[in-house]
Amino acid sequence: MPEAIAQATGRRKTSVARVRLFPGTGNVTVNGDGVLEYFNRETLVMEANSPLVETQSKEQYDVVANCHGGGKRGQAGALKLGIARALIQVNPDLQAALRRTGFLTRDARMKERKKYGQPGARKRFQFSKR
Repeated sequence: MPEAIAQATGRRKTSVARVRLFPGTGNVTVNGDGVLEYFNRETLVMEANSPLVETQSKEQYDVVANCHGGGKRGQAGALKLGIARALIQVNPDLQAALRRTGFLTRDARMKERKKYGQPGARKRFQFSKR
C-alpha cells in the first residue's frame, strides 16, 4: 500500500475515526469493509462522504478509516470530520468551502451524565406531598 498523503482524526459523541487519505479512485473503506457494507444505511454513507462530494474530490482520493466507540451514527459524523480535516492537509484552499458548510466544526453535543438521587440526567422521582 502506498504512503498516505494525509492523516486526520475526527470525533463525534464517543466515536473516534482515524482517517488516512491516498491518491486513488474514490474507494472508502471503514474497518476493512466498504463504507456501505459497514454503515448499512445510505443516509450515513452520504453524511460520511459529504466533504468529498462538496469539494468535488470523490474520484481523486481513496479513504481508509478505523472507527471505534459509540454507534454507527456517531461514527459517521466522526468520519465526516476526519475526512474534512484530511482534505485540508492535502489542499489548504478547500478550507473556506469546508468551513462555510460546517464540516470543520466538531459537534460537541454529548450525553448528559446521570445525577445522584434521581433516575436519569434530568428526570426526577415523583414528588409526593403526603
